Amino acid sequence: MPSVPSSPDLAHLLSHAERRVVRRLAAVLAEEDCTVEEWRVLSIVGDGQGHPMAEIADHALMPAPSLTKLVDRMVADNLVHRRPDPHDRRRVLLHLTPRGEDLHRRTAQRVRADQARLLDETADGGALAQLLLRLTAAAGTPLTAIADDPGHQAADDTRRAAAQHTSG
Repeated sequence: MPSVPSSPDLAHLLSHAERRVVRRLAAVLAEEDCTVEEWRVLSIVGDGQGHPMAEIADHALMPAPSLTKLVDRMVADNLVHRRPDPHDRRRVLLHLTPRGEDLHRRTAQRVRADQARLLDETADGGALAQLLLRLTAAAGTPLTAIADDPGHQAADDTRRAAAQHTSG
């Protein structure tokens, strides 16, 4: 078993965790002959609302050309189908087929159960997931907005002072 990284580098720690969690997810999904990328498509389209390709690409963390190829395969496998957007005929929305709904239901149960087991191992009562959501939002804040925020500057000054106090 590979060792846990000892680096305090946040990006490195997150990358390590992401790789292990995705590897675990892939193993769970393989039991249903589903890939992680297919699961990401199923998971967003599974709400029955129909979603445009750009939104799915963002959710699936895939470039649009790669997503188009994946969706073409999923259409051929009768998991999803494309429909024109009733409000904008230029757009196409993706929906699950009955076969896709069945696969989504089965995989969602497996994924939820495995993720619950994994989060139970952290014994944090769901705090990790909430913290990751906050971290994702904070990381999306442009650096110029952070530099211009006087409250952020004061918080940085407080952190620096605390760090100097504990190291001195």
